[in-house]
Amino acid sequence: MTVLEQTEEDGPQERRFTRPAKSRAMNAGRVLVVSFLAVFALTVLWSLASPLMSVPDEPAHTVKAAAVARGELLGETDGAQGSAMTVTVPEYIAATHDQTCYKHQRQIPAACAPGVGEGTGMVSAETTAGNYNPVYYFVTGLPSLFLSGAPALYGMRIASALFCSVFFAMTFAAAAKFKRPLWPFAAAVVSTTPMVLYLTGSINPNALEIGAAAAFFLNLCVVLGSSTLKPVRANMVFVGVSGFVLANTRPLSLLWMALAAAAALCIYGWRPLLKVFKDGLGLAMAGLVGVGCGLSLAWFAVANSFESLTGTGVELSKSDAAIVMFESTLDYATGYVGRMGWLDTDLPMAVYILWYSLMALLLVLGVTARAKGSRASVWLLVAALVALPPIMQAQVINELGWIWQGRYVLALVVVILLCCGTVSQSLALRVTPRSRSILRLLTVVTALAHVVSFVVVLRRYAVGVIGEPNWGRFLFAPEWQPPLSWLVLALIYAAVISAAGLLIYRYVIAAAAADTPRSTEPGNTARHGPGQEPALT
Repeated sequence: MTVLEQTEEDGPQERRFTRPAKSRAMNAGRVLVVSFLAVFALTVLWSLASPLMSVPDEPAHTVKAAAVARGELLGETDGAQGSAMTVTVPEYIAATHDQTCYKHQRQIPAACAPGVGEGTGMVSAETTAGNYNPVYYFVTGLPSLFLSGAPALYGMRIASALFCSVFFAMTFAAAAKFKRPLWPFAAAVVSTTPMVLYLTGSINPNALEIGAAAAFFLNLCVVLGSSTLKPVRANMVFVGVSGFVLANTRPLSLLWMALAAAAALCIYGWRPLLKVFKDGLGLAMAGLVGVGCGLSLAWFAVANSFESLTGTGVELSKSDAAIVMFESTLDYATGYVGRMGWLDTDLPMAVYILWYSLMALLLVLGVTARAKGSRASVWLLVAALVALPPIMQAQVINELGWIWQGRYVLALVVVILLCCGTVSQSLALRVTPRSRSILRLLTVVTALAHVVSFVVVLRRYAVGVIGEPNWGRFLFAPEWQPPLSWLVLALIYAAVISAAGLLIYRYVIAAAAADTPRSTEPGNTARHGPGQEPALT
């Protein structure tokens, strides 16, 4: 198979690989399956480890999901800003608001929460997510149709994890589809922060937004960067499906889609897109994305999704509010890595430092890419990340007060990291004993950071965080226990993370070995399409 390699002076050059296309396709499919199983397993463990309704706004999303699954897409409201919608759901769903006795109070363990009832009689309940797009909620609410009580709530969490894991798997598979997958794959790994896994194991559309945005952007890059469309037909389908779903997740999702598409076009230009439109499948998938956007806009016009936002207004000019938000830009970065619970559970500083360092490395590689279009794509996304939060927060400061959270832009942050990896493909990593040692160390430290984050959250809910060491009580006399016990869940989580880390290490080493260019001429490979892929073994 022949693919193109862009050199600095000579333009596109042919480069032939001896590995058959079928082998490459099998490898991409293998990455899809393995990454799905890994992400799904980790997020199911998160869904069991965190107390029911312990994720921000989870009761509201749970009520919404149960209502949508029963055909009630919109509830009743008086139309005032911040007014909750009233829907009809089973009694045990309506009572989920009673589970949050510990929210915003990290010293209080989850043992204060009452047991989940079994009542299935239909009653009225309020939700501040009542006018959100119903696509995510329909899938998530399905378990409540045949289960009740705590099993139904855990089932809804697991259904959400299953739905979202599909899109994270699409992202990893897309990274493996590039001719030089090292940096796109590394970016996909770095973007899977503890916060991403934590949200994916909950009932919250934020996770689906993140996964769909990542899958949409990276698969679009694979399609636009391919010299021919035949090897990337599965990626074209992934673009269509993820684009449709992304458009119908949260109120800001259309904005993230537009930015992701703009960044991809900055890298590859318009000509590849025109080629896609001339292909039957490509045109169909573009139409699917267009239909998704149309349905999203129609829903927004009917439901006015921003109307449900709640808060207490602050007397401050919009310009001053924007300045305060701009000055606090980096303060919200903890929400990209992990700010758990109802914003009451922080991770150890070492975990933040690790991810900040990895993100900074990718960002430096991105903004120093050789091609102007590649650099422009990164700067476009970074500018949006810096400018949009102050603008959006300032618009509602007088009505809602300070409502911003770092996770609101986590989908954009993930796209930035993936963009940096995509435009850095020309940077080869020489496989030497030292580079192997560095990669082993990074793999172990990152896996350990994931496990530490998991255990820290378990401790917070088992015994609370009281400002003094209470690990002994956590080990031997916890006040709250998740299903199977916290120790069993932690051991399983450590085992899954270790297995995933080993596979990632082997894949990266194989990618680095296959990634070494035969020519010493430095060049920009951002426009490369699919090609040689290392086996995930």
